[in-house]
Amino acid sequence: MNTRILVVDDDPTVSEVVARYLERDGHEVECVGDGAEALRRALARPPDLMVLDLMLPKLDGLQVCRKLRERWPVPVIMLTALGEEIDRVVGLETGADDYVTKPFSPRELALRVQSVLRRARGASVTGGTGVLRDGDLVVDVGAHEVRLRGEEVLLTAREFDLLAHLMRNPRQAFSRSALLNQVWGWSFGDSSTVTVHVRRLREKIEPDPTEPRRIVTVWGVGYRYEPMDDA
Repeated sequence: MNTRILVVDDDPTVSEVVARYLERDGHEVECVGDGAEALRRALARPPDLMVLDLMLPKLDGLQVCRKLRERWPVPVIMLTALGEEIDRVVGLETGADDYVTKPFSPRELALRVQSVLRRARGASVTGGTGVLRDGDLVVDVGAHEVRLRGEEVLLTAREFDLLAHLMRNPRQAFSRSALLNQVWGWSFGDSSTVTVHVRRLREKIEPDPTEPRRIVTVWGVGYRYEPMDDA
């Protein structure tokens, strides 16, 4: 069964090149030129992944991602302009799993697609199966499912990988660059990616995200996971 990918970009040349590379990898690709139509199609038949340009007619990429996230945890790779760090950060906060800056290598994008799809299917960089428990927080690694107080918590693939990695290594402090390497699989990258994902993860699992008790900041270093069941 082919993986369905929705490519959303108002530049037909970009869409055509991206589609060609993704189809070469065996994916089924559909291209859309505006945000409103992309959202309509995604909600009617959710794709396995969406490649989403930030600047779009009718609805911009951030609006599409935000509205999509309200309904489905579809993996999203955002396309942003080169050097627009604020756009990348806002895109990640909105729910994007990854971003690629324009101009980009189509082959790099295809590799990013494969990486995000692997994570969405449960094949994380951290690997392994089993169940991680911390009080009312339960992470089923094999099922790629998180429950808090018995209620399912919808996480993106990146958020899931980050949480599982931290829970597997309680009380161990990690720098942002270490998390980029060990969770993202990147030997280099923008550390703000980690900061944004930590913030979003806290909003979903912490009783009070402004006073985190599980994912705590280690000043001058990065972050560590502090189990609550030992409190």
